[in-house]
Amino acid sequence: MRPPEVFLLRASARPGPSEIKMASRGKTETSKLKQNLEEQLDRLMQQLQDLEECREELDADEYEETKKETLEQLSEFNDSLKKIMSGNMTLVDELSGMQLAIQAAISQAFKTPEVIRLFAKKQPGQLRTRLAEMDRDLMVGKLERGLYTQQKVEILTALRKLGEKLTADDEAFLSANAGAILSQFEKVSTDLGSGDKVLALASFEVEKTKK
Repeated sequence: MRPPEVFLLRASARPGPSEIKMASRGKTETSKLKQNLEEQLDRLMQQLQDLEECREELDADEYEETKKETLEQLSEFNDSLKKIMSGNMTLVDELSGMQLAIQAAISQAFKTPEVIRLFAKKQPGQLRTRLAEMDRDLMVGKLERGLYTQQKVEILTALRKLGEKLTADDEAFLSANAGAILSQFEKVSTDLGSGDKVLALASFEVEKTKK
């Protein structure tokens, strides 16, 4: 996957008219690039969602092979994202959430495509709305307890990574229910911080799926 061209701005203490025009164009290019990347991620998340919805219709080998191919596509997307972000702090700020969300998907710390999508787009409000809907569905018996727990842990982890403050009850829920893979994702993405190292873990997880 070849990364889109990124419009880079020349730093200047006192920009003239032409440089102001360039800056405006630079913002437009960055916005278009972000939209393009979000659309690509949406397509990959839709593939994962379709796969899960059709799981009962597939035999085990077919399911695993299709999932592995989608994870490999996510890994390629990750490589492109890394190249795009390299050396451009504006894009690092804009796309950091997407980078972490993709890593969570590849390592399978997160398994819910819609949660991954909202995490990548830095939409804490919609994540909280989804959580409220899940609470209601659990109360009326529309959502199974195990699935509720899995998705709530993912949402709370995403909210924390996006800088949102969690209640004491939410923190306790997260501590009690986070599995080993999610805990490892938390540790790596917090302690290392570096995009290279986070992506290295993601690549390692993909390699494991190939074996």
